Amino acid sequence: MTKVTAKEIALFRSQVADDFIAMEALDIIEECDGDLEDAAITLAIRAGQQPEIANSEWLDALARKWRAVICQQEFRDDLVNGSVKGMMEHLKTMPTFPKMLATPVLIYVLKKSVKNFCEPLDLVQ
Repeated sequence: MTKVTAKEIALFRSQVADDFIAMEALDIIEECDGDLEDAAITLAIRAGQQPEIANSEWLDALARKWRAVICQQEFRDDLVNGSVKGMMEHLKTMPTFPKMLATPVLIYVLKKSVKNFCEPLDLVQ
């Protein structure tokens, strides 16, 4: 289980205050007592998806599916520094990315370490 603290939620709120969808996702994370995987499943169901594997595995699989996008160099420094605003805006431009899940995916990547998450792509280059 990936746990998000109230302080971390408040920090994310300050970054995405003008983004209704992100704020709604943070509300769900808060309602799930900071359990990121449970919140992601709830949000996925609301977005019309039907996750069929364990919560932690599903969120990890979704994040890995979008690794090439999330790890683009132009956004990576911001993510390493804990800023999600630029990547959130970028993900909104992608019609196939479930917007409701951007917040939990990016928090998951930050909690797991951007460097570690992006390392498999760095090894390929």
